[in-house]
Amino acid sequence: MKTKEIHIRLCGYSRHQEPFHQDADSLDTYIIRLQTEGISLALTDGEFTEIGPGDLLLFKPGDAYKLRIGKTGVPMQPSSDYFVICSGPGMDEWWQLRQRETRKTIVVDERLKGIWHQLIGEKRRLNGGDPELISLLARSLLILLDRAIEEAPVAQSLSAFHALKMRNYIEENATSPTRLQDIAGHAGLSVSRAVHLFKEHFGMSAMQYVLQLRLAHALELLDHSVMSLEQIAAETGLSSYTYFHRVFREKYGISPGAYRKKRIGKKGGMD
Repeated sequence: MKTKEIHIRLCGYSRHQEPFHQDADSLDTYIIRLQTEGISLALTDGEFTEIGPGDLLLFKPGDAYKLRIGKTGVPMQPSSDYFVICSGPGMDEWWQLRQRETRKTIVVDERLKGIWHQLIGEKRRLNGGDPELISLLARSLLILLDRAIEEAPVAQSLSAFHALKMRNYIEENATSPTRLQDIAGHAGLSVSRAVHLFKEHFGMSAMQYVLQLRLAHALELLDHSVMSLEQIAAETGLSSYTYFHRVFREKYGISPGAYRKKRIGKKGGMD
């Protein structure tokens, strides 16, 4: 499988505890930078802007790139970021898909950081990594960034960001034991505030969303695995077959066992 090449010049994760400055009057590459901790200053739209956690910076060839982290002689808090310096036809294609804002605040989740770490690890191999795999990982990162950009609240409201953080946490942990306290704590909210915000933004409770994800995963396992119904209940976080049977029937109008037999019958009729 071939994708349009994306050439990674440099990528990594930086944690600055000392002042750091970087200046380029006219870039010859693309730069993607995601602030994850602390504060920095970056030149955006002709002036220096404060960049905080969750701020994504996008620069194209020809742009000026000026970054300031801390001041010499002034105590500073740590500042961390992920970055990619890249070029190639795959990057050109991605950039042209939409109008790109220089700065956009997004919700950062473990999936996004995970694919960034995979890209960093592949690039750091002694042979420089497999170019096709690097392009595919870079493409995956760009797709996740576009999703985060699309889902970022238009008004950049704090409550909407909290709601998205909770939803992303649920999607990453739905099949594990998940409590409202964990969901609220991930967004830095009280349980009562979390319950209200999630329902306001997504039209259902957080635990209803957890259940929907678990049932959707159970459907996939019923369709494509030979796991027992008890194993599926445990694998999807539905705890017991009795509970799995009840909520599955309420959702789909059929028991898990009857659903599986029906699916097997359809497959047999197609042979």
